[in-house]
Amino acid sequence: MDLSRRTFVGALGAPAVMLGQSPNDTVRVAFIGTGNRGSYLLRHTLKLPGVQVVAVCDIDPANLKKAQDQASSAGHKPDAYADFRRMLDERKDIDAVVIATPVDVHKGTAIAALELGKHVYCEKPMAHTAEDVDVMHKASRSAKGILQLGFQLRHDPNRRAAVQFIHSGGLGKVLFLQGYRNTGDLPRNTLWYFDRTRSGDNIVEQACHILDLFVWVAGKPPLRAYGSGGINLYHGIPPARTTMDNYTVIYEFPDDIRCTFTHLYFDPPGFSGIHERVFGAGGAVDLGSGVWHELEKRGEIKLEVPDAGEDSTKLSLATFFDNARARRTPLNNADAGRLSTLVAMMGRKAIYEKRVVSWEEMGA
Repeated sequence: MDLSRRTFVGALGAPAVMLGQSPNDTVRVAFIGTGNRGSYLLRHTLKLPGVQVVAVCDIDPANLKKAQDQASSAGHKPDAYADFRRMLDERKDIDAVVIATPVDVHKGTAIAALELGKHVYCEKPMAHTAEDVDVMHKASRSAKGILQLGFQLRHDPNRRAAVQFIHSGGLGKVLFLQGYRNTGDLPRNTLWYFDRTRSGDNIVEQACHILDLFVWVAGKPPLRAYGSGGINLYHGIPPARTTMDNYTVIYEFPDDIRCTFTHLYFDPPGFSGIHERVFGAGGAVDLGSGVWHELEKRGEIKLEVPDAGEDSTKLSLATFFDNARARRTPLNNADAGRLSTLVAMMGRKAIYEKRVVSWEEMGA
């Protein structure tokens, strides 16, 4: 797998190779999973030109009705299904599928759609086990349609401009990566979030897209990881909780680059927040704000940011439909999604087993 810096820089602005439909053709899309995240993806999709929502699917009748009403109010007339396999079997007109199900069913749902030649946008992470990641990755390599993973932060204008700045040498040699995602707890009414056998735990289900940014910056996977975590506050909240409410992991990348990442779910509102920072020989940049500081000068410098203020999820979805029309390899493709999901699992393994875990152990 070529993960050089040149590969990533090229992917930022690679021209489309037109192999399929015209970019003006309407893409007929179905949604599988219309809960919290799925309804958010649907809301953005309904604002995009050249896209027609023809079907929605969810096992929860309330979610399904809400999604159907949401699409209908925007002028779409989707059919509603409780069984995604029935939907895929009956609706031969579907060009693309957006998947926002619980993580443990990503593999089966995505592969079923890919085997029918559909283009697939599947929310991150790729899967909840390394074995499922590899099966899904292999399926994508022989599929007629494209697979784009929901690592939408790669499309965030500030973060994209910052990574391009780093890859162009703006910071000089990259020395250190630092991230923290400190928030309140996840929605308690979504129980699968708190079951690590379904979600893969928070480092995989929630933090993988931040770790994805650091892998994108480094251009290669880490050599080893070690960390610690657990449940310190929310024991039994919600009942039968098995996911951590805090952890810290340290990754060591090639070229003597270290990465520290801390994730808390009991951060007071407005206290810490979310940051991804990259330190180099010439200064440091905060990816989320698109602001950098020179090493020995006081004061911040704002990067030039195309599409400043645009929502990363909207941009990621818009790019997916453009990629589907052009049959173009996505920036957040199956290779990159596999890599970043396994990096998150590497950190999880180190925390659970309380030892240093090497990249070779991840089977990559």
